[in-house]
Amino acid sequence: MTAPADLQKLLTWLSPAFPVGAFAWSAGLESAILSGTVHDRDTTGQWVGSVLTHGSLRTDAILLAHAHRACFDPHALRELADLCLALTPARERHEETTITGAAFATALKAWPTPVLAHLPQPCPYPIAVGAIAAGHAIDLESTLLSYLTATVHSQVSVAVRLVPIGQSDGLAIMAALEGDIAAMADLCQHAALDDIGAVAYAADIAQMAHETLTTRIFRS
Repeated sequence: MTAPADLQKLLTWLSPAFPVGAFAWSAGLESAILSGTVHDRDTTGQWVGSVLTHGSLRTDAILLAHAHRACFDPHALRELADLCLALTPARERHEETTITGAAFATALKAWPTPVLAHLPQPCPYPIAVGAIAAGHAIDLESTLLSYLTATVHSQVSVAVRLVPIGQSDGLAIMAALEGDIAAMADLCQHAALDDIGAVAYAADIAQMAHETLTTRIFRS
């Protein structure tokens, strides 16, 4: 079981109120909504679920797991960061992960750990989360489960505001994805870097298209 103090940290660090600015980014979902690809509860659930199980969120979770294990190895963390950035399909996605990663590491100075000095620059968000959680001896499964849950909730929140689908539909999507989130957290604990591979091409294209929007609310 996760120790109460560890759970408290994860709830704080991955809360929407934590100052990383995650609310400002949609990871291409805004483009998908404006194009009509995502337009109701069902298409929102399909989109978010696909990114979770077949797209960038799965990739990020695998990299997070490896950063967790390499938290005291600056060279390994640098290689993981480089791989993470190489796998970002769009400029805005690159900015999203590096800006939120830097903000996360800065905010975590309130919880000191030697790992902070080992983080590469720039440091993608999942690398920072994985390494710092390990630096505080927080177990990997709980970290993955918390990270995936928070990211899914953030995506659903974008759809609630922009589609809009309403709070009840948003909560129904979150509830329906709980099993997939748990399964992905379990899978990514044991995945090798060679297991990284994404086929959520529509999400990648949406991220690339976002910067061409004339009017936009989110930064990606």
